[in-house]
Amino acid sequence: MPADFDWALLGTQLGLMAWPLFLGLLACSVVLAGGVAAWLAHGRTPNADAGSALPQGFVARLGAGLVSGFVLMLATAVVFTALARLLGDGRALQRLDEALSHSVAVNAPPQALAVFGWLTHFGEPMVLTALGAVVGVALWLAGQRGLTLGWLAALGGNALLNPTLKAVFSRARPWHPDTVSPALGFSFPSGHSSGAMVAYGMLAYLAWRLLPPRCRVPAAMLAAAVIFTTASSRVFLQVHFASDVVAGLCSGLGWLALCVGSLEFARHRAARRTRTQPAVNRP
Repeated sequence: MPADFDWALLGTQLGLMAWPLFLGLLACSVVLAGGVAAWLAHGRTPNADAGSALPQGFVARLGAGLVSGFVLMLATAVVFTALARLLGDGRALQRLDEALSHSVAVNAPPQALAVFGWLTHFGEPMVLTALGAVVGVALWLAGQRGLTLGWLAALGGNALLNPTLKAVFSRARPWHPDTVSPALGFSFPSGHSSGAMVAYGMLAYLAWRLLPPRCRVPAAMLAAAVIFTTASSRVFLQVHFASDVVAGLCSGLGWLALCVGSLEFARHRAARRTRTQPAVNRP
C-alpha cells in the first residue's frame, strides 16, 4: 500500500456497505463450511469408535497436546504484540477500525441492530457456560468419556485463553455514547467471536462423530452461520472493532483445531495400540 493511502476512507466505504457485505460473507462462509464437510465426508464410512471408551493413556495424550498448544498460542501472541508496537502500534489499522465502526454506527439499519442484539447472546459467557454444562452432562451420561473431556477442555481452555490474550494486547473498546449493548473490559480479541468459534465448532465436531453421516454437512453449515453471525454482531453493535472480531475468530479457530487435533490423535493412537495389543501378547 502507498504511504499516503487513506485507511479512514476505506473504513467509511466498507461501513456504507456493511449490511450487504455481511449477507454476502455469511453466504460464503456457510457454503464453504458445507463444501469442506462434504469433501471430508466423501467416501468415508461412519466411525465405529464414537469415543465411548476412555483408553489407557488418552487423558495424558490429550492433556499434553492441549497444554503445549495453549503455551504456543500465548507465546505467539506476545511476539506479535512486540512486533506490532515496533511497527507503529498498528496506526493504519486503528484508523481503518475507527472509521468502519463509526460508519456502521451511522448507516446500519435499526431492524438489523435489533436482530443482532438478540443473536449476539449466542456468544455470551453465561450462555456458553450453560451450553457447556448441558452438553457435557449429556455426553457423560451417554458414556462418551473421551468426548466429554475434550468438550470441557475446549470450552474451559478458551475461557482462560481469551482473557489472557486481552490482557496481553490491552486494547480499548470503541467508544459510542449511544451503543445498544455496552460492554466492559479490553477489546482485542473478541471473546464472543472466539467463544462462538470454539463452542459451535466443537458441536459440529461432535455431530460428525456421533450423528449419522447425512447430518455432517448441515451441522457444519449451521455452525458456520451461528459463528459468523455472532461475530459480526459485535461490530454492528459497536462494542468491538472489526479487527477484534477477526482476531477472535482466528484465536478461536486455532484453539479449536488444537482441541480437535488432540482428540483425534489420542483416539487414533489408542485405536492403533488396541489393534496391536493382541499380537504383542501372543506367545
